Amino acid sequence: MLKGFYTVLDKTDTSCRIQFADAEHEIFLAHFPKHPIVPGFALIDTLAEILEDTVVHIKQSKFIAHVLPNDTIDCRIDTKEHKKHIVLTKDNKRVSEFSYETA
Repeated sequence: MLKGFYTVLDKTDTSCRIQFADAEHEIFLAHFPKHPIVPGFALIDTLAEILEDTVVHIKQSKFIAHVLPNDTIDCRIDTKEHKKHIVLTKDNKRVSEFSYETA
């Protein structure tokens, strides 16, 4: 679904580092032309795809700052049973935080 949208630079059980595509990717062409940002749903979908999760319920989500084309994001992943809590940072500043339940 997100083919070519991101590149995983590093991944462990509790963290990952990803870089998003440039502004020519189709997601950015739709969201928003001339001022592209990563949509909130795409942040959640990207992490679920990387972690090979099937999201059954989003418990909470908070989007604090824009994630832009070519941005590199660090992700801290806390897992408890079928629940994930993920904090995303860019340049050591929190940009997003969300929790979801998995199948």
